[in-house]
Parts: sequence; C-alpha cells; structure tokens
Amino acid sequence: MEPRDYTVIKIAGEYATLQDSDTKEELFIALALLPEGTDLGTRLHYEMFSYEIVE
Repeated sequence: MEPRDYTVIKIAGEYATLQDSDTKEELFIALALLPEGTDLGTRLHYEMFSYEIVE
C-alpha cells in the first residue's frame, strides 16, 4: 500500500475517523492502532502498515 497522509477529524469512544489529505475520503479505525497522543486535528502519516504523527 502506498504512503498516505490523514487528519483525525472525529473521535468516538475507542474509534477515530481519519480524512485522507488528498482524496478527502474517510477511514474509520480503532484508536489502539494509532500512535499514543493522537487527538482531534492530529496529522498522521501512514506507511508500511504503521502510522506516525506528523509535526
């Protein structure tokens, strides 16, 4: 899978909704799969089955 950039646009319980920076498509994912410190507005980079917070 190719690298992607996302922004956290919603957190509901144990799940987050991410929005793709390019296509604006939304992705629903468990918070447990995201880096510690992820919150609303956090920008994430996805590559090699891993998410990293982008400063």
